[in-house]
Amino acid sequence: MPQMSPLSWLTLMLIFILTFKIFNCINYFLFIQQPKIKMNEKKTKMYNWKW
Repeated sequence: MPQMSPLSWLTLMLIFILTFKIFNCINYFLFIQQPKIKMNEKKTKMYNWKW
């Protein structure tokens, strides 16, 4: 059906790419990451060597 075809396939592709990029940017910058709990103590493994 000719009335359903877009005026230009290039503009349609550009519109889809732009909306995809905008959507990804919005999701990336609005995502709030919870800070992880930092352990101040370093865990050291003590090896007991028995020769």
